[in-house]
Amino acid sequence: MATQIKSPIIAAQDIVKTFELPDGKGEFTVLENINLTIQHGEIVALLGRSGSGKSTLLRILAGLIPATRGAVHSSGKLVTGPNPDVAIVFQSFALLPWLTVQENVELGLEALGVAPQERQERALKAIDLVGLDGFESAYPKELSGGMKQRVGFARAFVKNPPVLFFDEPFSALDVLTAENLRGEITDLWERGIFSARSVLMVTHNIEEAVTLADRVLILGANPGHIRGELLIDLPRPRDHNEPRFEELVDRIYILMTNPEMQVQDVTPPREKKDDMRFPPLPHARVGGISGLLELVDERGGSADLAELAEELRLEVDDLLLIVDAAVVLDFATLENGQVKLTDDGRAFANADILTSKDIFRKQVMERVPLIQMITQTLKSRKSGSMRAAFFEDILDEHFPADESERQFKTAVDWGRYAELFEYDAVGGWLTATR
Repeated sequence: MATQIKSPIIAAQDIVKTFELPDGKGEFTVLENINLTIQHGEIVALLGRSGSGKSTLLRILAGLIPATRGAVHSSGKLVTGPNPDVAIVFQSFALLPWLTVQENVELGLEALGVAPQERQERALKAIDLVGLDGFESAYPKELSGGMKQRVGFARAFVKNPPVLFFDEPFSALDVLTAENLRGEITDLWERGIFSARSVLMVTHNIEEAVTLADRVLILGANPGHIRGELLIDLPRPRDHNEPRFEELVDRIYILMTNPEMQVQDVTPPREKKDDMRFPPLPHARVGGISGLLELVDERGGSADLAELAEELRLEVDDLLLIVDAAVVLDFATLENGQVKLTDDGRAFANADILTSKDIFRKQVMERVPLIQMITQTLKSRKSGSMRAAFFEDILDEHFPADESERQFKTAVDWGRYAELFEYDAVGGWLTATR
């Protein structure tokens, strides 16, 4: 007798998501050609750097926002609104402060029209499952961060969804609380008493992905696309000290820090577009760049990115922004997870404040087109000044509004440090200083 193969719970085909730029200036592509499935009985992790569209993709699959093109099917049905097969645990706790723990957990069931007696029974069971029995009548202000997130899990569990979505639910917690809660969720899954049949989790924590997931989908950025997937071929429960666990973590670190590297058995990554007038700047302050270079210099000019992230108690995704900025400025290179200082990087790390400004000025003027444009425009004016809105309008043609604002702030931070221009935030003027 032939074995019956179940169709996936969720399937996404050729998903594209774009957002309109202000004033009809075109569109910004966040996701491109996304194809994925969520099968019965598996945990899938979406792992990608900032800007890869992880949370946007999760919201499309949940039916909270529509795709620009492509289709999502859930239990074989086209998703055209909120996906009834899905419950979500968000990064922010999103509890209603005027409701008790039990009332917060019952809220979703009430919206579904579940009878009061059944609501109460299901809510109490979910509260007990996450270890909050005894706190049913407590209000959110009485709870710690970890306890608030347990309420978030209970609120999702109580719906008994086929698929549970995690949108970085542990990232707002301190390290010990996150590790404890992550362990308890893992235990529920491994004991077979989890409330959902499958899980899709968005994370930037590599160890978290290897600990929890059966498959890891690695996303690339600009626009977001799936570079490929890795199967986590480890038995449960997983031992972080096992050589294979460490090997998988190291491999993913290398893939994350080398965007052009192929993921095994997948199509090679998309070619970078080299026609961008203003390549996006990594959002890192000069102080962070300087501190990173000094730390690496103290280690002889080379350091392992994963070890640095652990030492600094940073997620690798956060540290990568600073590393990317150092690479853009040609202060460092990044290869196979190793950060290595260039000659200019070592000079900057060891220079006094005035010399470091000279070095930084030289690098931004050679390597950062946005700052080149701002500086040259200001110098061309007799007054040496220009309204910031002029440059913000230019950036609006290349980036969505929020990203345009971040690009401008980063450029101002770098330009000020290099003493190329000053910024009057009250009056909204930029003025050349050289």
